[in-house]
Amino acid sequence: MNDGGWKNSAKAWIADMGEQGDYGRRYVLDAPMIARLRRLNGGRALDVGCGEGRFCRILRAEGFDPVGLDPTVALLEAALARDPNGTYVEGRAEDLAFADGTFDLVVACLSLIDIEGADRAIAEMARVLKPGGTLLVANLTSFSTARANDGWQRNLLGHPKHFAIDRYLEVRAKWEEWRGIRIINWHRPLKDYMKWFLAQGLHLTHFDEPAPNGGDPSRADRYRRAPWYVIMEWRKP
Repeated sequence: MNDGGWKNSAKAWIADMGEQGDYGRRYVLDAPMIARLRRLNGGRALDVGCGEGRFCRILRAEGFDPVGLDPTVALLEAALARDPNGTYVEGRAEDLAFADGTFDLVVACLSLIDIEGADRAIAEMARVLKPGGTLLVANLTSFSTARANDGWQRNLLGHPKHFAIDRYLEVRAKWEEWRGIRIINWHRPLKDYMKWFLAQGLHLTHFDEPAPNGGDPSRADRYRRAPWYVIMEWRKP
């Protein structure tokens, strides 16, 4: 099965994330995601697409008992090296090797965009949630994944004028490349994600398009001008 470039990109990804993560995680997603965690009561958690384990470490710090799952062995090895007492397992989101109703919380933090069979992955996440459990999702917005070229249209001086999108309703895979990383991201319109969550009988309890809360001012300005991330919280009845 095509791994979307992750095996060859793992070393560069680990170096790029470092200990603290990238700008979007540190200054856009972390605060609102942690705020949602603090509304819950801990318990067993599954981080689907855990990568090098950063969000698992956040989950543990917030009182959860996390399991990290990823199909890329090198990322799991890096996760375990940084968190020797953690639990990290090799596996794919589309076929989770856990019994029904195993977890109080399932997290997909910027992983749905990497998964070709995202509809099956969402069904599996819902299956392994306990009744009353929470599915917490952070994803690129469908506006950002539908960007034309790099999105920003610039004037003659190179300053960004506006952010352009194209072919919004067309589902497609695209190779993304930066700093030695080359991976496939999937664009899907928001309606597809909503349809798949609702098909599992899940209830939407929170929706956000978070704004930056720090970091480089010029970079923060770009993140404010165009919605880059979406956070959704779903509850299993």
